[in-house]
Amino acid sequence: MTNDLMTIALPVMEQFYTLQGEGYHQGRAAYFIRLGGCDVGCFWCDVKDSWDVTKHPLLTVGSLIATVKQTKAEIVVITGGEPLMHNLDALTSELKKAGLKTHIETSGSSPLSGSWDWVCLSPKKFKAPLPEVLPAANELKVIIYNKADFAWGEVFAARVLPTCKLYLQPEWSKAAEITPLIIDYIKANPQWELSLQIHKYINVP
Repeated sequence: MTNDLMTIALPVMEQFYTLQGEGYHQGRAAYFIRLGGCDVGCFWCDVKDSWDVTKHPLLTVGSLIATVKQTKAEIVVITGGEPLMHNLDALTSELKKAGLKTHIETSGSSPLSGSWDWVCLSPKKFKAPLPEVLPAANELKVIIYNKADFAWGEVFAARVLPTCKLYLQPEWSKAAEITPLIIDYIKANPQWELSLQIHKYINVP
């Protein structure tokens, strides 16, 4: 292990091996690394404990790779917080060297770093994604909190590549109210698909 891997460190709130609960890769086994730090500030965020970067221990890239390799994971998802607040070049380089697929879940509000097999862009009204991130998105996941979010999501759907998968996902606390509206919207606009947070239904991380 090189000295760099022993010294380059990232603030990690939590890490766990589970099933991807949302979007295109829903239901697949994946190892999640949740990084601390977020400057987006969604009031409905379900991981507000991730926001303060100083609350989370710094773990070296080398130790993260070693922990992932103890599992049978083939996909590693970097999430947050807002993971792009950190330079992810070294982490993704080493994950790829280990033969792992690199996925990220991001609001796109910070500069893109890292080498990715899959970019899930989930734009937020509280801090818009940078233009450079939009063409990198493989998946656009728009969280629907109220009816106005449909038109807002279409703005970004028009700016990603034609190959980008489009998902609408109900904000969890309003799922019972919002999901029927999403169903009707998708029936009228079939370029979109429904994303549900199945990990919350089956009680896994």
